[in-house]
Amino acid sequence: MASRLFTVFATASALFGAVFADLQVTAPSSDIWWVAQSTNVIAWTCNDSPYSEFTILITNSDSSILTSALAIVAIEQNYDCSKILTPEQVNMPAATGYTLQLANPLNSSQVYAASDLFEIKALGSAYPSSSAAVESATGSLASASASAASASASASASGNAGSALKTSFGFGLGAIGAILGLVTV
Repeated sequence: MASRLFTVFATASALFGAVFADLQVTAPSSDIWWVAQSTNVIAWTCNDSPYSEFTILITNSDSSILTSALAIVAIEQNYDCSKILTPEQVNMPAATGYTLQLANPLNSSQVYAASDLFEIKALGSAYPSSSAAVESATGSLASASASAASASASASASGNAGSALKTSFGFGLGAIGAILGLVTV
């Protein structure tokens, strides 16, 4: 019986590890930049996150650009998988050295994930090419070019990814329930 319990707990642990992996910011990045005073997109690996919500902060390594982290979204739901940000939400000057942080809404010093360093280019600059699409948490390609023309496609992609998260999570819980059912047998 002890061997059977060990096997059940090891399997359950592996399932939890697969479902609750690290949260990662997939866009922007060093090759997916933003454009100042424009609509931009942030994307993250929503299916790999143990966090249901977080605050989105922006920082810059140059204190003359930004002296401390600034909250640009107070509370974002993880299942959204991406967020279209308006020029009013992110009114940062064109510069390099920016980082986005996904942090605990109650304690912003507890950072769950951070983006790679990225650049905000000057107003009128071209967005990254469409080949710089971001792989969403579902494994399909979601548009993250951040152009106004792709905003509706991005919103649609995030809705589908949220649905996939619910389905994946449901299957994961079902599998764990089946395993735990073996313990009571």
